[in-house]
Amino acid sequence: MENFKAYIETGILELYVLGDISQAEKLQVEEMAEKYPEIKAELAEIERSLEAYALQNAVQPPDHLRERVLNSLVTNFANDNNFPTKGRTHDDNEDVRDNVITFTGRSNNFYKYAFAASMLALIASLFGIYSLNNQLQQSQETIASLRIKNTSFANQVNYIENEVTVLRDPEAKVLKLQGLPKAPGAQLTIAWMPKKKKVMINLEDMKLAANDKDHQYQLWAIVDGKPVNLGVFDAAKADTAGMKEMKPVSNAVMFAVTLEKHGGVPSPTMSEMVVAAKI
Repeated sequence: MENFKAYIETGILELYVLGDISQAEKLQVEEMAEKYPEIKAELAEIERSLEAYALQNAVQPPDHLRERVLNSLVTNFANDNNFPTKGRTHDDNEDVRDNVITFTGRSNNFYKYAFAASMLALIASLFGIYSLNNQLQQSQETIASLRIKNTSFANQVNYIENEVTVLRDPEAKVLKLQGLPKAPGAQLTIAWMPKKKKVMINLEDMKLAANDKDHQYQLWAIVDGKPVNLGVFDAAKADTAGMKEMKPVSNAVMFAVTLEKHGGVPSPTMSEMVVAAKI
């Protein structure tokens, strides 16, 4: 992939750092990072940003939690000070000193408090992990929201660019396809540039009934008395953003739209024609 900037803008690098991609996508990111130093640098920057964000928003455990944990641990420890210091020889007549060294109360308390402190550190770490997990979840939601906004913005830019292209072309013809008896309220605007053989339909102000998953609208041009297929499109909300470029045509005398089975048909179904306009 030559355009590494477009690859970065997909948002897959953020998902890689968050661990929210498949194994195949992970291998692809690592391969791209080896191939492009810019991608490798972007990964490092994302990791630094997330780490700084997590540290800045870390949740500290309450001050009273330390005393509560220590008191609970110390209270429940057993008393282990009662080691024997003397024993008997085999003839029971002579005392000998035992090899076991008795620990003093101070020493035992030290280990108890040390263990309690370790438990407190563990609890604090768990609090930190929980907080970090919440921050990562919020980051994932933010990335998903930004991706949706980016897609919407890209659609708007594409729509404006296509409109400018039509307005700048002095040969461009804007046609209003009006509804027929089957759909009297239907309407579709077409921009046609004969010299460039370019045809675009305006999905923004389209007035066509939403088609189901088994059907699509199909645009036709009448050339030399015969219908020419210019492609299919949907009237569902998912496809009603901006202008859509259709197949090229140069010598059309009429445009029409029919509702056909999904994917289109070789010739139009005349009974399913919804809009049309002569040039």
